[in-house]
Amino acid sequence: MRRSAFAAPFLAPIAAGYEGAVLARNALYRTGLLKRRRLGRPVISVGNLSVGGSGKTPLVALLARLLLANGLKPAILTRGYWRKGGRSLVAIAPQMTRCVEPRATGDEPAWLAATLPEVPLVVCANRFRGGQFAEREFAVGSHVLDDGFQHLQLARDVDVVALDVTQNVPGAAMLPAGRLREPLRALARAQLVVLTRTELADAAELEQAISRIHPTPQVFRSRVKIASLVNVASGQRIAPGTLAGVPALAFCGIGNPQAFFTDLEHWRFRIARSVAFPDHHVYSAADALLLSRRAGECHAEILLTTEKDVMNLPEGWKVPLEAFACAIEIEMLEPGAFENAVLARIRGLA
Repeated sequence: MRRSAFAAPFLAPIAAGYEGAVLARNALYRTGLLKRRRLGRPVISVGNLSVGGSGKTPLVALLARLLLANGLKPAILTRGYWRKGGRSLVAIAPQMTRCVEPRATGDEPAWLAATLPEVPLVVCANRFRGGQFAEREFAVGSHVLDDGFQHLQLARDVDVVALDVTQNVPGAAMLPAGRLREPLRALARAQLVVLTRTELADAAELEQAISRIHPTPQVFRSRVKIASLVNVASGQRIAPGTLAGVPALAFCGIGNPQAFFTDLEHWRFRIARSVAFPDHHVYSAADALLLSRRAGECHAEILLTTEKDVMNLPEGWKVPLEAFACAIEIEMLEPGAFENAVLARIRGLA
């Protein structure tokens, strides 16, 4: 979220008021004046401090796989931003071949459903209601609460917070002047902090800032890796190196588009031009024409995007070039230690 130098002085008082409101709300929950509701199974919340782009959704997938591998039968509870019928409950049962309508669930739940077909998802703004449904209908043994750090209405057993080291989180401003939902000191509520994209920047400074604020959270480093490229038209997966050196036009509509473009360069793709759309952008035929024209201008031979963006492409969306989605994963640098830290906090609760 970029703000001009001209706008910043005018937004600063609004940001200060927003921060005050956030801190007051947190205090009401901390003191018990506002009550949290607790589900019957342990809840692991995955969240962040900023608006979009921290690697939160791949981290949700990683934790769901971890719980599944340890027999804890997880469900994913998510709100489903920018979906139709935003107050309704949508349940996605486990099924190895399931097709989810992104407009009904939101793009991120649709991607999670495709990536984790064996894990039930419940899309509902009221995550307590969604969790009750998951326990009743799917007999789950645990919950992963997507984007849950600020969702204080639901009690959780573990708070995991993702922070992107390429963003200046300690120096960032609060909304609407900057990207922060909460100040860095809110990490005092977290048990685990995952630093993402450590392959692109030094994590030491952010680690020191966290330890100065609150020494309690365990801090783990991770990196984003590309597992494969998925042909958007055919669904065929190929090795990323197959297209090394081929001039590409990259496009995306995510919270932090520059991070994706930087990742592509780190993965040694030859990016002739990049085009950013707003987060959760639903693509149209006009967008296809725009991308085709931009690709022609820079002599690109392929298109590269994210799997989340594929969820927002209309049926029959066509451009004259082959388009590929980058299948990415979060890779923990100390996977065993991270797994033990998670399981130690919920062992005996399930």
